[in-house]
Amino acid sequence: MSAIADVARLAGVAKATASRALSGRGYVSVETRQKVIDAARQIGYVASPNAASLVTGRTKSIGVVIPFISRWFFAEILESIEVALLEQGYDMTLYNLPADSPERDSIFEFFLARKRFDGIISIGVALSDPEVDQLHRLGRPLVGIGGTIRGVPTIAIDDIAAARLATEHLLSLGHVEILHVGGSQLDEMDFHVHSNRLRGFQTAMLAAGRHIDGCFYSCEFTIPGGYERGLALLGDPRRRPTAIFAASDEIAIGLIVAARELGIQVPAELSVIGIDGHPYADMFRLTTLEQHPREQGRLAVASLLSALGPGAAPPGNPTLLPTNLVIRSSTSAPRPV
Repeated sequence: MSAIADVARLAGVAKATASRALSGRGYVSVETRQKVIDAARQIGYVASPNAASLVTGRTKSIGVVIPFISRWFFAEILESIEVALLEQGYDMTLYNLPADSPERDSIFEFFLARKRFDGIISIGVALSDPEVDQLHRLGRPLVGIGGTIRGVPTIAIDDIAAARLATEHLLSLGHVEILHVGGSQLDEMDFHVHSNRLRGFQTAMLAAGRHIDGCFYSCEFTIPGGYERGLALLGDPRRRPTAIFAASDEIAIGLIVAARELGIQVPAELSVIGIDGHPYADMFRLTTLEQHPREQGRLAVASLLSALGPGAAPPGNPTLLPTNLVIRSSTSAPRPV
């Protein structure tokens, strides 16, 4: 097996110089660093992470907890985090965190506690007070994406404000009969996203003098969920709205597919708006509020690695990222009666 001394000999530098060049710690000229990297690649040398951690106290590994892997929003964030960590020479260990269960308890009590991570990123997970206490006791930097976590810097959007803006867009077009289709209040995904987007919708409606009774319908946060709710909701022309604010782009796309199947023209007979910035939004010409999950992932990594550096600042308030309204052809003024 090749050793650092072999790399140094081939590159024509001191062993300490080769070590600095491969670890990134300490000054080495660009030319020398490249010579060392080429030599290491030529003989197949791979630095031992265990040996490096004994010297630096770092494992170059980050733990990530996430409630869903297959859903678009979480997959986008996860891919962004992985890319950002790899660029900085960090590895990632992923834990798909289930709801309250023995499996969830074991992740907090065993894996996160006993495995040596330099830091932890929590993506869209509503942590209980005992779980937050457990994480703080680990003494490692922690960053959250979505909502707020006690004593932890987090990155999120203002779900209430985003939902209110989406609803106000429909109101500004002249719609009166507006419904909200979102997640069940009994099945909150994380950080009260469902109820906060419902609250934003209701706030906008009440401010405009509109009624809110019977204006909310729930479904899964998926395209099939929106499609099934759309078929049930739009099938009866006597109670059909002129506009729908969907709590996610996937729900909105499902609603549009259902409307088309029922012969309802979008937007002439039904306007639909969502939240997310899903890659399918443009294909369905969906008006939406983009929330840029990849940027959230990138900022989470930057925040965590900054906390690992010397003189790291204490955790601050949640970082609320702006959303931007993208108007496409799924919304228009209601057809004159």
